[in-house]
Amino acid sequence: FFFGPCCVHASMSTLEQIEAIGDIRQRIEGYKEYLLRCKTAADYSEVISSLVSDATPLTVSRPALQELASCLPKMDSALHKEVANIAFDAIRPRLFVLQEESTAIREKLADLYQEEENWKQCAMTLIGIPLDSGSRALNEEYKLGHYVRIAQLFLEDDDHIQAETYINKCLPLVHSGIDPVLNLKYKACFARIQDCQRKFFEAATRYYELSQLVADDEQTAELALQSATVCTILSPAGPKRSRLLATLHKDERTNKLGPLYNVLEKMHMDRILRPEEVNQLREYLKPHHEAILADGQTVLERAVTQHNLLAASNLYYNITFGELGALLGISAEKAEQIASRMIAEERMQGSIDQIESLIQFQNVSGVMTQWDEQISSACSFVSRICDEVIKKHPEYAAMLEN
Repeated sequence: FFFGPCCVHASMSTLEQIEAIGDIRQRIEGYKEYLLRCKTAADYSEVISSLVSDATPLTVSRPALQELASCLPKMDSALHKEVANIAFDAIRPRLFVLQEESTAIREKLADLYQEEENWKQCAMTLIGIPLDSGSRALNEEYKLGHYVRIAQLFLEDDDHIQAETYINKCLPLVHSGIDPVLNLKYKACFARIQDCQRKFFEAATRYYELSQLVADDEQTAELALQSATVCTILSPAGPKRSRLLATLHKDERTNKLGPLYNVLEKMHMDRILRPEEVNQLREYLKPHHEAILADGQTVLERAVTQHNLLAASNLYYNITFGELGALLGISAEKAEQIASRMIAEERMQGSIDQIESLIQFQNVSGVMTQWDEQISSACSFVSRICDEVIKKHPEYAAMLEN
């Protein structure tokens, strides 16, 4: 079917000629050629209206609308958006039978928004794709990839609440047989959401798992390991964090993390962190890591304060609130509050004597225990040397007695 030189916008007769073609293949080709000649949103609106009308059989409208979807990326962005929205409005009454074609148009529009870094609009466009209407069969991997992509987009838009909503939709779809790359994207997205929610211990565990799963990709593995280390440092001080610190410290890869490793090592060894060491961490932090909490501290300050308090419990048998506050760089009242909370949550062993304004630590371990063991070992070693010297030189024994 051939169109002579004519103004497409003005020529409804051309569409009428196409609509009158009896042969299905020729009719499809007619629509495709007409689409190539369209220039304005009005041109596209006319052909879309023709395609979605009840008079046009689905065997024609479906391939022609797919052709429209393939034309969209060739348009300038403004026309692309306008034509796509015209198509959505026109298709809506017949969405049940034109769902696949609507999806193709939505995916092209979503790609455009993603290129423009309009994360929220991209996510909202994808949300408009129905996955459970029953009009078409979709495999689990497609659904999983769809939900993961939406969650990632909301994360880029700093909306971890919406991201969690869509990552939770993935849970029934995740199993051992899914595509490994898609599985990694899901795990990375889940870790980032927990990170944004300040569930730092859980996020650290997931980041560390990721660093092992992508070990072949050194750059990605290092970024995951770095995130695992940062989240571990920001986790609430206590036995669980201590175990994760030990795991990371044993991992030889953390030696390459520079200043981050130095802080990791000091925390693992239960040593008190100094302000200059804390400042080295800031280059590794994301904005939500430095958010101000209800008590006026940042997330980092709270983590360091709790760590230093736990480290102090390994150095002292008891300490006054004032002395502890001075050690931690906070007020005596705040030191008492933090210590009380950590004891109540069983993250630190001890008791509070409010009459004496004293904290009594229990089961002192860590640095003090190591110190005692080292002193005992040194004394035993010196004693053995003395015994050997006296055996060989008895005269020294008399000198020592004098």
